[in-house]
Amino acid sequence: MIKTLQIGITGGIGSGKSLVCKILACLGAPVYDADSHAKNLMTTDGILISNIKKEFGELSYNTDGSLNRKYLSATVFNDADKLEKLNSLVHPRVAHDYARWLSEHSNHPYVVKEAALLYEAGSYKQLDRIVVVTAPDELRIERVVKRDPHRSKEQIRAIIGQQMPQEEKMKRADFVVVNDETTLLIPQILGLHAAFLSMPR
Repeated sequence: MIKTLQIGITGGIGSGKSLVCKILACLGAPVYDADSHAKNLMTTDGILISNIKKEFGELSYNTDGSLNRKYLSATVFNDADKLEKLNSLVHPRVAHDYARWLSEHSNHPYVVKEAALLYEAGSYKQLDRIVVVTAPDELRIERVVKRDPHRSKEQIRAIIGQQMPQEEKMKRADFVVVNDETTLLIPQILGLHAAFLSMPR
């Protein structure tokens, strides 16, 4: 049986990994956005909801069942141990959901898993190849300010400070995509697509 290649795409906040994934999706690759699925699971997965309430209290959820993001963010943002605890509850449920999704898309030559914390969560170990998307920090900050006007530059710098440094991710990557708005992006992605299709399975 021909195996479906599992490609991980990661990069720091504002690097443009979602853009790279959108272009690969246009080329026919199924994309699993781990961050979006995580947000969804936090309000639909009974096991995860129960664990979050147990660890962080009933205030973690609003009366309508939606996630009380303000409360949870305030609780974990400046506390590395609590953030790690929250991630340790979320990541296994995302892994479980991804396995289900993968079985539904196993007829494709390759699939893409997009995740900001691919290395930090350890999920890179289950993937065949890793692509890291990079961009200069100041450009990343500018992009996020435009995308998320509610965030200040200081908050974005704090998030960058909490993520694994780009240099470290690049060292571990199988492929690096430079998204600095001067290097052409599409040829890099077409090159990746061709490489993935030609890899032995």
